[in-house]
Amino acid sequence: MKLLDIVVKDAIEPNLESGTRDEIITLMVDRLIAAKAVDAGLRDDYIKAIIKREKRGSTGFGHGVAVPHVKHPDIEKLVAAVGICQDGIDFNSLDGNPVHSIFLIISPEQKPEEHLEAMEAVFSNLSQETFRSFLMQASSVDEVMTLLEEADSSALGN
Repeated sequence: MKLLDIVVKDAIEPNLESGTRDEIITLMVDRLIAAKAVDAGLRDDYIKAIIKREKRGSTGFGHGVAVPHVKHPDIEKLVAAVGICQDGIDFNSLDGNPVHSIFLIISPEQKPEEHLEAMEAVFSNLSQETFRSFLMQASSVDEVMTLLEEADSSALGN
């Protein structure tokens, strides 16, 4: 699975203001809604489900990245939003460090294999220091899109 297949361009926020974890999750869900990628009528449901998932265990995996995610029964197509925060956000990360790069994923509950493929695509890139570094330096939607395109074209086996 390619990153450009799941990331919604209009849901990329390269200049997130610092805030709480829950505020950032809300803002990113709102970006997906504004991009018409998810149903606005289910906004509160998405936010509650993602925060509930966070309370079971942080998706702040270390190295300044977090991948909040949820499988939802009322979504047809897997979508992702990307946020970058220079100041960092307390995501209760495993390494205790603030999060700077966030990939928020909402996927159809009835397609768990698609969810796993998306997580693998995101993690295989976020595990690379070069990708994380370039993502942190991106200051526009176009720069993020170019980085995702380059990551997709260099991915082996996709």
